[in-house]
Amino acid sequence: MLGETIKNSLSLENIYKAQQSIKGVVQATPLVFMKNFSEYYSANIYFKREDVQVVRSYKIRGAYNKIQGLSKSELANGIVCASAGNHAQGVAFACKKLETNCTIFMPVTTPNQKIDQVRMFGGEFVTIQLYGDSFDDSQKAASEFCFENKSTYVHPFDDLDVIAGQGTVGLEILNDCDSQIDYLFMPVGGGGLASGVGSVFKVLSPTTKLIGVEPKGAPSLTISLEKGENTTLTEIEKFVDGAAVKRMGEITFEFCKNLLDATDTICEGLICSTILKVYNENALVVEPAGALSIAALEQHKEQIKGKTVVCIVSGGNNDITRMEEMKERALLYQGLKHYFIIKFPQRAGALKEFVVDVLGPNDDIAYFEYTKKNNRDKGPAVIGIELDSKDDFEPLVERMKQKGFLGEYLNENPELFQFLI
Repeated sequence: MLGETIKNSLSLENIYKAQQSIKGVVQATPLVFMKNFSEYYSANIYFKREDVQVVRSYKIRGAYNKIQGLSKSELANGIVCASAGNHAQGVAFACKKLETNCTIFMPVTTPNQKIDQVRMFGGEFVTIQLYGDSFDDSQKAASEFCFENKSTYVHPFDDLDVIAGQGTVGLEILNDCDSQIDYLFMPVGGGGLASGVGSVFKVLSPTTKLIGVEPKGAPSLTISLEKGENTTLTEIEKFVDGAAVKRMGEITFEFCKNLLDATDTICEGLICSTILKVYNENALVVEPAGALSIAALEQHKEQIKGKTVVCIVSGGNNDITRMEEMKERALLYQGLKHYFIIKFPQRAGALKEFVVDVLGPNDDIAYFEYTKKNNRDKGPAVIGIELDSKDDFEPLVERMKQKGFLGEYLNENPELFQFLI
């Protein structure tokens, strides 16, 4: 029943109308041919660059389309949303442009950089309320505030006007690409982008294979499809904050279930490796959710050979303070960084022996923590080692065993490993 209602309530005409509504405010972002990725994957790879959007993400499209369509009385009562990221910035920008007040609820744990961005885009028209430790806490507070003040809640994804706004990304892609698109990779969190863009492609480019891409630590759509109903995840990995939701929308689940040809989950380590690759090779700054579609190329490299492929780079709001963590995750994923508990004999020269006889010529100690213990034959040290090649790992472990240094390998011990990463 819900599926039929949705089917009849969002048409291509709605998305064309949204395109006119946001014109002059929202930027038509470029579709860029990526030479290095195309050569590497033997395909024609294009990036849809929503990372250069007005608020550095596509979220402004849906937010502005929704808010500009409200009545004068609705605008007078104010706008409310809950978000710790891109949606908050889109709503703040839209409200300032339309000169209407908004109250944005964000978790207390939100980084100051994101709070400052929302305040900058909203100016005098935005009030920020920090509440709770999670998005769910903030969303509950925002709903209560809406009820008490008769304000309008602008949902980040589960709203047809928001979905129509996001669908304009699809119209631009098809307008700018001269050849038939064989594969379209797009990130899925709440599902608004995939719902809108998928609606466009199913009508105007029905032969394009639509692939929804989720972080491995928050596969709400994948699990929901397996169970046959929209499902709330009990726990999620929040690293890919722009696409990490415990439950996608009721409306968007119906859209994604019927529109997408396949879904894929991407390891957070591969996402980090991708972020570093596009930065080092193309000077692009993309956020974790923005890298999802690009990372998916690696898992589909055989299918896409000789094909024309578009990846939607959904955003570029990457917090620079997270880069060390991203580098760490990337090295771990690539098998180039390993942590051990090493048992050092408590005698002079033990460390020198380890460096000379155990480490390979290209191995590098990146982490070392040791405290000498009195009245013990051996003292444990936690050591992180970076390798030049993942093939160097097994020989390194074998030399540790032969020399009696190996205590425990920590990469495969999540209980201990969490204190390091």
